[in-house]
Amino acid sequence: MKKADIQRFFEILHAENPEPQGELNYTNPYTLLVAVALSAQATDIGVNRATEKLFKIVKTPQDMLKLGEDGLKDHIKTIGLFNTKAKNVIAAAEMLVRDYGGQVPEDRDELVKLPGVGRKTANVVLNIAFGHETIAVDTHLFRVSNRTGLAPGTTPEAVENKLEKVIPPEFRRHAHHWLILHGRYICKARKPSCPVCPVRDVCGFKDKTEY
Repeated sequence: MKKADIQRFFEILHAENPEPQGELNYTNPYTLLVAVALSAQATDIGVNRATEKLFKIVKTPQDMLKLGEDGLKDHIKTIGLFNTKAKNVIAAAEMLVRDYGGQVPEDRDELVKLPGVGRKTANVVLNIAFGHETIAVDTHLFRVSNRTGLAPGTTPEAVENKLEKVIPPEFRRHAHHWLILHGRYICKARKPSCPVCPVRDVCGFKDKTEY
């Protein structure tokens, strides 16, 4: 995608949704961290359903440790891989209390030290909780970046590096959300909704769908 088309691409997404929001429910940086960790290989809707009651009693890592691993499992047993996720969430809570005073660190290198927290999760937390211009490449971002020609790459990290280079500065804060939402609702995996796509004219996808 040419520089002018990339500029137009984000101008259109901005005009359509000036203040995009993530779809995971949370109350503070800690509950956001938990929600994002739970969302791996699960839907946001499913995670929100599981955390609705959980986040009424858990606001801090200390609260999570009081609940305990078995108590956490009772809340998240409808989520895939809940046993492993519960173990990681409890281990992360222990580490946050022991090494970070119960606070979520505002630093990617520190975040990825936490059990169950990878680069993608760290980038989401930094972006949403702390306002960093990070880009978390999930399946939606990977697909949209490659399909449109915005930032082609063979790995998530390659796509992330390319996006950081090509996204105009004024759009970096919200680019992560625009691309996720676009991939989730318009540029879908099986059949993209090209006829109703607002960025159709600047998209480089050659096999656009027709109705």
